[in-house]
Amino acid sequence: MVNTSHFLDIDHLDSSYLRKIIEVSKKIKKEVNFDAYRLLKGKTLAMLFDKPSTRTRVSFELAMKQLGGDVVVLSQENTHLGKGKETVSDTAKVLSRYVDVIMIRTHAHNTLTDLANNSSVPVINGLTDKTHPCQVLSDIMTYEEHRGNIKNAVITWVGDGNNVANSWIHAAQKFNFELRVSCPENLLPEPEIIKKAHREETKINLVKDPGLALKDADCIVTDTWSSMGEDENSEKFKQLKPYRIDSSLMSLAKSTAIFMHCLPANRNQEVDSSVIDGPQSVVWDEAENRLHVQKGILLGCLGHL
Repeated sequence: MVNTSHFLDIDHLDSSYLRKIIEVSKKIKKEVNFDAYRLLKGKTLAMLFDKPSTRTRVSFELAMKQLGGDVVVLSQENTHLGKGKETVSDTAKVLSRYVDVIMIRTHAHNTLTDLANNSSVPVINGLTDKTHPCQVLSDIMTYEEHRGNIKNAVITWVGDGNNVANSWIHAAQKFNFELRVSCPENLLPEPEIIKKAHREETKINLVKDPGLALKDADCIVTDTWSSMGEDENSEKFKQLKPYRIDSSLMSLAKSTAIFMHCLPANRNQEVDSSVIDGPQSVVWDEAENRLHVQKGILLGCLGHL
């Protein structure tokens, strides 16, 4: 790997560095004068999208521009990447000659790592099918805005053990909180990630019963059950029905517990509207904080923390 300042996964980074990203993100959020943080003037971010996006696209573009830099947006339709016409490694080498930092939102995790292995500029994981580290740092920032330091908190993940759940497991080890994961047995997060967490004595507990998992929890987190094209009448959806977050299930957590969802949400599927729109929901702060955390990540990658 040519460059060592990539932001690929939470488990690849030091706890102190991750803490700096969150703290500078909090500080920037309170700053009313953007000029104080226009540290990336003359720098350009290339954003590669193999998957559609709302929050990742808008938050990274605004983050880079508000830090004084510029942005080039490249979708799968208007590049050679992934079409058999140009390898990931060749794309990385070319873009490294043009831009100062690259963000990619893609399917296969090895596309991300191939890009990073061949790039001489920092590469940021905007999402893969395996992990979503930018989202989880935003979630941690949001938790701390509402409830203070996340250390020793009880966070409960409910539903499909997807890429966001994988990054929550990485974060539990780095930020020293307890993570309860409540999923059907065949929809748990990636086994190797769970095994590694146990080897590192991360405070992670697999609790199949969502009611037990929510008991006395400080924060409840879920995500969509469906990817594009999935049948809502599938066996997967049948298995996940007991994991839908409704007011009754939410009441089992602490009265001060907060609810998070990275969005987009399928209302009344994985979460009831009464919960996502209710007084314990912080999903809109969570979405806003993507913007501020992207700034912290960009500053970190480009040596300005």
